[in-house]
Amino acid sequence: MPNILLIDDERSIRMTLKEILEYENYQVTEAQDGEHGLELMIKNQYDAILCDIKMPKVNGIEVLEKAQKLGVSSPFIMISAHGSIETAVEATKKGAYNFIQKPPDLNRLLLTVKNALERSELVEETKTLKKKAIKNDQIIGKSTAIKEVLASVHKVAPTEARVLITGANGSGKELVAKAIHQNSPRSSYPMVEVNCAAIPAELIESELFGHEKGSFTSAVKQRKGKFEIANHGSLFLDEIGDMSLSAQAKVLRALQEKKIMRVGGDKEIAVDVRVIAATNKNLKKEIAKGKFREDLYHRLSVILIHVPALKERLDDIPLLVDKFLQDIADEYRVKKREITDEAIEELKKIDWSGNIRQLRNVTERLVIMGHEKISDTDVRQYGGF
Repeated sequence: MPNILLIDDERSIRMTLKEILEYENYQVTEAQDGEHGLELMIKNQYDAILCDIKMPKVNGIEVLEKAQKLGVSSPFIMISAHGSIETAVEATKKGAYNFIQKPPDLNRLLLTVKNALERSELVEETKTLKKKAIKNDQIIGKSTAIKEVLASVHKVAPTEARVLITGANGSGKELVAKAIHQNSPRSSYPMVEVNCAAIPAELIESELFGHEKGSFTSAVKQRKGKFEIANHGSLFLDEIGDMSLSAQAKVLRALQEKKIMRVGGDKEIAVDVRVIAATNKNLKKEIAKGKFREDLYHRLSVILIHVPALKERLDDIPLLVDKFLQDIADEYRVKKREITDEAIEELKKIDWSGNIRQLRNVTERLVIMGHEKISDTDVRQYGGF
């Protein structure tokens, strides 16, 4: 049941509004003035707050401002018998969700409260998803190899430098790219990902730069490319070593001129994008074979970060497994499994050709197939396939 805080110095108004809201199955807490309302906000969390503007001691606008300083994120609905356009504008500028006049229209009041509660729920869901994303995107480890990676991320993230991340499949190159973006001045904008190996050569240019309607058979409408979508943010080109030479030439031009042109178009579009690239290939060897442009390589590799394979950081296995056990417990909504020291040592003996991704899969298999406390026997039985 949603909990609403009602702040008004007029007892008759409080009683009327409380009766209406409780009839709609809302739980209502009353406060007779602004000071009392702030005291209640410190002690409790509310899904929405209805607050009168004209009150003695502390008026509604001041309550709103002080609540924001306290970190209260509940949507404020301001109410006043002395309403005006100026008052409404001031209230919304200060961060109020909405403003209604006394005596409130019943339908408008209930609709405003309903919408405010939906917004509050959406904000909380977004916060939860962001926390989950940040948790899942953490680079875990204390080994020397991974500390060097984290040090490089710390130095390069605040800059605008382009970064080329190298490393084997499953080693965590995407996590490094996300860490760079999340700790950069562009973090409030999206990081758009493109897996160059997963897109057919004939479609990669349309994927990156977009296309105009009718530019090819299936182009039934205009479409923005990833460069445009990532404007002001970061563009992560994963497995760039698999990109066609034709697309490489256009990416090079986009980096040089900060402009792109849609497939089938004749208009240049300015883009402000930080490109982070990754590959599991040795691009210098690809250059020697004529499969990768040397000029593009130098454009992309202002900063080089190599992500070590799991076999180069075996001491991180205990931390990684602990994280995966917690993630799997959260995902399955079960108690987190324990694992013996002997099992950890057994895991270190495995040839981790699939790196971190393989370790995550093996950990999940051990949770499903192994004993309540995962043992070295479980690892020998279920860890090798």
